[in-house]
Amino acid sequence: MFSNNDEAAINKKLPKELLLRIFSFLDVVTLCRCAQVSRAWNVLALDGSNWQRIDLFDFQRDIEGRVVENISKRCGGFLRKLSLRGCLGVGDNALRTFAQNCRNIEVLNLNGCTKITDATCTSLSKFCSKLRHLDLASCTSITNLSLKALSEGCPLLEQLIISWCDQVTKDGIQALVRGCGGLRALSLKGCTQLEDEALKFIGAHCPELVTLNLQTCLQITDDGLITICRGCHKLQSLCASGCSNITDAILNALGQNCPRLRILEVARCSQLTDVGFTTLARNCHELEKMDLEECVQITDSTLIQLSIHCPRLQVLSLSHCELITDDGIRHLGNGACAHDRLEVIELDNCPLIPDASLEHLKSCHSLERIELYDCQQITRAGIKRLRTHLPNIKVHAYFAPVTPPPSVGGSRQRFCRCCIIL
Repeated sequence: MFSNNDEAAINKKLPKELLLRIFSFLDVVTLCRCAQVSRAWNVLALDGSNWQRIDLFDFQRDIEGRVVENISKRCGGFLRKLSLRGCLGVGDNALRTFAQNCRNIEVLNLNGCTKITDATCTSLSKFCSKLRHLDLASCTSITNLSLKALSEGCPLLEQLIISWCDQVTKDGIQALVRGCGGLRALSLKGCTQLEDEALKFIGAHCPELVTLNLQTCLQITDDGLITICRGCHKLQSLCASGCSNITDAILNALGQNCPRLRILEVARCSQLTDVGFTTLARNCHELEKMDLEECVQITDSTLIQLSIHCPRLQVLSLSHCELITDDGIRHLGNGACAHDRLEVIELDNCPLIPDASLEHLKSCHSLERIELYDCQQITRAGIKRLRTHLPNIKVHAYFAPVTPPPSVGGSRQRFCRCCIIL
């Protein structure tokens, strides 16, 4: 039921074009509320031009196929960006109707839409040639057929996320890159069937690649990643965490071929050593984030090289790097990145780090967070001294409490280790 407000003062004073412009700044919920005010506002609020970007994540439990179909009919060619992340009720039929009606779509997020299959990518290929960004993470029914379809119908594709689509193999990657050579970001996290051959196709056909995620692609070795380094000189972000077969040869290849590298995540790559990180640091001066968790062979030597050659370093994880000592932290605290850049440092399970190491970090004025779980030589007193210099820092740590005195009756209370966030 609409109220009789079509003749309200605001409708008389402001032209419809201006009201339409005002509505264009409103979110989905507010637009729907405005649509219930009056007939005039219903027309304006539901005008397709106000629905160019839609994110339905907050309503995922209520979104079914018919909702997507209705939106596509309402928005038509206006819609440029749609997120259906987590909308489990949306399937292939709804997305076929969507693709037919919204042929100007450029960004589509289907992360976690587990009902969709290759049929959805076939529809996108047939009708949505302007698609640039597509997220299919955790859509586990996706196979090589989807990548072949995207290659044939979506030549402008720049970003593709197919994390945890573990049916994808090298054949799908080969088909994809032959038609989508302009890819700039590719996430293959959890695609456990991929081997080095798939990376060789990427290195040969994707010279514009900037971001690559290969986390837990367990079959990847040096051969495949070296091909990426040699073919993708614009690479800025590489995640190879969990790729336990890689060695220093990868760090050498990155240093020699990818000078723009900003983010490197190689957690649990236990074969990497100081030798490789020395080459990397001396050649990749734009490094901002490094995850070296469980790179158990690195020592203070790596920190010394980073402190000298990487002035932009902001986030550094050294958790479970048990050979790091106070000397390495001292060099890091005196390094080029320390005063204005370093924001996060993670030192969990670094048993050789004492309170003195925290003193070396007190001049890191940008430091926002430090992780110190299970650092046996760190004390509460050391943390409090650090906080006198950096009052806004968040320190995450835990300590074994002092054994309490016997209670009445001679028995002792049982205490667990306590976690503190200071």
